[in-house]
Amino acid sequence: MRMERVPFRQIGLATVAIVLAACGQKQSAPPPQIPEVGVVAVQPTAVPVVTELPGRTNAFLVAQVRARVDGIVLRREFIEGSNVKAGERLYKIDPAPYVATLNNARASLAKARANLVTQNALVARYKVLVSASAVSKQDYDNAVAAQGQAEADVDAGKAAVDAAQINLNYTDVISPVTGKVGISQVTPGAYVQASQATLMSTVQQMDPMYVDLNQSSLDGLKLRREIEEGRLKTSGPGAAKVTLILEDGSTYAEQGKLQFTDVTVDQTTGSVTIRTLFPNPNRVLLPGMFVRARIDEGTNDTAFLVPQVGVLHDQKGQASVLIVDKDNKVVSRPVVTARAQGQNWIVNSGLNPGDRVIVQGVEKVHAGATVKPVAAQLPPPPGAASRPSASPASAATAAPTAAAH
Repeated sequence: MRMERVPFRQIGLATVAIVLAACGQKQSAPPPQIPEVGVVAVQPTAVPVVTELPGRTNAFLVAQVRARVDGIVLRREFIEGSNVKAGERLYKIDPAPYVATLNNARASLAKARANLVTQNALVARYKVLVSASAVSKQDYDNAVAAQGQAEADVDAGKAAVDAAQINLNYTDVISPVTGKVGISQVTPGAYVQASQATLMSTVQQMDPMYVDLNQSSLDGLKLRREIEEGRLKTSGPGAAKVTLILEDGSTYAEQGKLQFTDVTVDQTTGSVTIRTLFPNPNRVLLPGMFVRARIDEGTNDTAFLVPQVGVLHDQKGQASVLIVDKDNKVVSRPVVTARAQGQNWIVNSGLNPGDRVIVQGVEKVHAGATVKPVAAQLPPPPGAASRPSASPASAATAAPTAAAH
């Protein structure tokens, strides 16, 4: 088979053409794309500091109805679960033995009084006779002593009558307070004993109601420090307003007040008890309900609200944010956070007015990278329409977004 010979010059030209074509392809490749990140331009703003804490409801007054004398329960005189007034009779204990004791005490008192009359007359007679030396001084002294003993017997008789009357009164078991009476723990015919302090029922006053909240001692320490350093302005002791969230997520209609904070930290939980007081005219709150309360602690006038997605934490818990500088370079900035407020962190230090904090695309960039900042489009917080405490956060997010345009 005959093969044609290709001139060497043509082969060289073809090779040069291929190389030039490859070079042209490399030169026409697009440059690397600058990542786009969503930023929020933060500004200091007055932030209402709202703390949400768990707790349980407790009756304002709790009175345990117990037997104060021994005896048989003759009858129960209330309907379980009904409202009773202070002093209203709840049970009747058999009074017969106590009536007898009272009558015996009254008889003993009458006897003592009669004896006193005799002793008074004897002393008066001996007083005249002793001056005439008709009786001895010893006889007169004995008469005076007997008179004193008779007076003491009268006093003892009066006390015995009072004690017997008190025990008789205790056969009427009355309600110590006004409130709602619970389940009866005894039935007619049951034998109750004062020595055993038999529990018969419980009466609870439920308007108003206590709500006892649990706050970690660390959070309480941070709050007091912010107040001392002037970052948090309050309306004064006891002026904090409290809103209650019920078990079904609804907001309780009545507003409560802060009563006091316990002075002892629970060693098992590391928390302290905060007691609040709520009106309960419609008896919506029942003792033992689990609730959550939002306490308006005060206002932080120099705080920055930063969406939580833009705040990073290292293994030691140190918070930081990524900021876009004037050259569109990413800078890592450590910050000090106070607490969460809705979907935001309250940042006390580390930021300057106008700083552009990256809140979208954080995972795509690193410190020193060049980025293309755009105004972040953050979703509204869940339940924003029904939760006024979330409005400052959303407002702080929207304002910098508008400014960025």
